[in-house]
Amino acid sequence: MTDTSTTAEQDTPLFFNPLQEGYAASPWSHFTEMREREPVHDLFGTQWFLFRYDDVSRLLKDPTLSVDDVNVTVHDEVRLAAVEDAFSDMERTRSMLGRDAPDHTRLRRLVSKAFTPSTIAALRPVIQDLVDTALDDMDERSSTEIVADLAFPLPFDVISVMLGMPDSDRDQVAEWSSALVKTLDPIITDEEIQAAANAERSMRALLDEVITWKRANPADDLLTALIQAEEDGDRLTASELRDQVQLLFVAGHETTVNLIGTGIHELLHRPEQTAILRDDPSLDAGAVDELLRFVSPVQFSRRITLQPIEFGGREIAAGTFVMAGLASANHDPAKWGDDADELDVRRTGAGQHVSFGSGSHYCLGASLAKLEAQVAIGSFLRRFPGAHATGDVEWNGRINLRGVERLEIAVR
Repeated sequence: MTDTSTTAEQDTPLFFNPLQEGYAASPWSHFTEMREREPVHDLFGTQWFLFRYDDVSRLLKDPTLSVDDVNVTVHDEVRLAAVEDAFSDMERTRSMLGRDAPDHTRLRRLVSKAFTPSTIAALRPVIQDLVDTALDDMDERSSTEIVADLAFPLPFDVISVMLGMPDSDRDQVAEWSSALVKTLDPIITDEEIQAAANAERSMRALLDEVITWKRANPADDLLTALIQAEEDGDRLTASELRDQVQLLFVAGHETTVNLIGTGIHELLHRPEQTAILRDDPSLDAGAVDELLRFVSPVQFSRRITLQPIEFGGREIAAGTFVMAGLASANHDPAKWGDDADELDVRRTGAGQHVSFGSGSHYCLGASLAKLEAQVAIGSFLRRFPGAHATGDVEWNGRINLRGVERLEIAVR
């Protein structure tokens, strides 16, 4: 006998809808539906989405694709007009996030000279000290709001220390950063576009002042190293320097906040996993990779086709945005097995997640984000074995940089 309800469901057109009720708290069932019924998805003719691990991995590694918006010819005309109007008085960003080779290769090479493994490793005692100070404060109060007290300030303070920046208004920069990351969402309102443009102007002005100050006050820090980075006479221009620093603050900071805050939230709801990790510090590195897979702090990454390309028997035209569903790929049973939707801090091969992208655009700050999460999460769980959530979690409501906005925790 045919199940008519199932047949009717399969015949109903399926659209990726991150605005549906419950998506912010748990997008995973919607991703499952997309992988099974519409893994290569055309959203209103202006953006395509890929939801399976193999397709996402192939897209990210394909050197024939672009990340530069100038190559988009298939537009959402309404959004394009709003963006052009809001940003009309500003030059295009020169951050490596939106540049193709050879510009991307050049920028990454220069920044890498200052962003070395030894530089990152040397930050461990700094990170541990910042975490311990935060945990001491929690201990005195017997409670914490984990995002405001740990997940947010830690990566902000680490980047500030690393760059050697003078004291700045953390809350103001946070507000600008929050507005700017909304532009990474596939769906955004005109008001959010305008807010992002205003934040961009303010952030640029602040960083120009900071860089001018740093040129006059060089020190043993990343910003000085970026200013001085040179290869065969080539240096970062003033605009390039500012845009790379902004990228570190915005993209690097927001994603780590989500990893730490959401990671702790997920672990506290799985006491057996928390106990395993708490009792075995040797698992810290692998557990953070598993959390990166499981919570996927960046849900999507975009590429732009320069020529027609085929996925799953469907042709995508040149000049089109293609969104790689990183979070969906990280939960694809075809890659991870039947327990793909379960958190396992001892999972073998968790490092094969795509949360940092892949190919030439693999995240330059991946090792720093991992180190911060290892120290923060491991130290928190071992300092407070009785920690437990005392209220409902609040989500930030972002489609791309999804994460916990607020979570009250009793630490004993």
